[in-house]
Amino acid sequence: MAFVVFSVGMLVLMGTGMNMGLALVLTGAGMAWVLDFWDTQLLAQNLVAGVDSFPLLAVPFFILAGELMNSGGISRRIIDMAQAWVGHIRGGLGYVAIGAAVLMASMSGSALADTAALATILLPMMRQQGYPMNTSAGLIASGGIIAPIIPPSMPFVIYGVTTNTSISALFVSGIVPGLMMGAGLIFAWRWVLRGMDLPQGQPLPMKDRLRATARAFWAMLMPIIIIGGMKTGVFTPTEAAVVAAFYALMVALFIHREMRVPEIYGVLLRAAKTTSIVMFLCAGAQVASYMITLADLPNVLTAWLGPLVESPRLLMAVMMIVLVMIGTALDLTPTILIFAPVMLPIAVKAGIDPVYFGLMFVLNGAIGLITPPVGTVLNVVAGVGRISMHSVIKGVNPFLLTYVLILALLVVFPQIVTAPVLWMR
Repeated sequence: MAFVVFSVGMLVLMGTGMNMGLALVLTGAGMAWVLDFWDTQLLAQNLVAGVDSFPLLAVPFFILAGELMNSGGISRRIIDMAQAWVGHIRGGLGYVAIGAAVLMASMSGSALADTAALATILLPMMRQQGYPMNTSAGLIASGGIIAPIIPPSMPFVIYGVTTNTSISALFVSGIVPGLMMGAGLIFAWRWVLRGMDLPQGQPLPMKDRLRATARAFWAMLMPIIIIGGMKTGVFTPTEAAVVAAFYALMVALFIHREMRVPEIYGVLLRAAKTTSIVMFLCAGAQVASYMITLADLPNVLTAWLGPLVESPRLLMAVMMIVLVMIGTALDLTPTILIFAPVMLPIAVKAGIDPVYFGLMFVLNGAIGLITPPVGTVLNVVAGVGRISMHSVIKGVNPFLLTYVLILALLVVFPQIVTAPVLWMR
């Protein structure tokens, strides 16, 4: 009965367009009523417990770092550098988008922030040079979801806190798959280019390329400081988020000088609004997760998937298919908060490495960000570029297929993920 209340309640409330965090709270409250465990004090305690976590402090600071990057000229300098090196070749702006997406992913960890920055700068240029808008928007949306995979990643922080998995290990696990996503987009873009008649420019002189690279020096230094600091143990992932935000602020104010002190208020306000949404999701998910555990739903799911425990790869394949379907309806953060604590024990029972499972879980959820009908990142690109959602969905298909193939490859060869983590340890 509790499972029916949870599934039907979520579907109905989502169908009404209700805020996801509030939907989780109401669904959890409904389950508490059905389980005869109604206690308003307990609900309030779980709401507080959902956000009362030191590692979760990384979330607002990474969000703030992303906002400072976009406002302080860091993101634009990365795009300028990529354009200086590859912008002249046929379809060069597509390669610029891919290269910039990978570089920006190593700084902000936010798919929405990276996508908005790329779309704001590159889509008008692509439109001016005659690029098909549906394919261009699909490419930028696909590049934006590399951010949840390459460290530092906010979804990895949320996943690590939710499942008690090492955040540092999760960060390391995302490096190779993130680079594979970038390489996959390059091959997919080359394939898409076959039917396009796009202009080819003249390469810039080497001195101009080096000048653009030099202007991006402080931006390129940011991921080195963050990853190097965590690798050497100078600071934790949570502290790395603070370092990233402080570094971005100093660069924006005193080096690039593209931000004035009065503008900081607006940046803080935007970051606070985004943080409040994410944190309320965490609070609401804690209420639902508590009731899910109380109703023993994890053991119910274990009984359903029990026959597959003896075949880890088959179990992973089935779980990935289930998560793909979930990803079409749920955003990445609620997917992590609701389903990760339920699925991880089953994976561990089958002998699947928890860090590997975490990477696959987040990667699957990230793909859901460009999967209709929800497709949060698709909505961002459509809004920024003033393109119809239907066109963006049509344009993203080749890149979506590429990501699905990468997901399947990682199911078959988990060593691609686990080997770097073992090396780092």
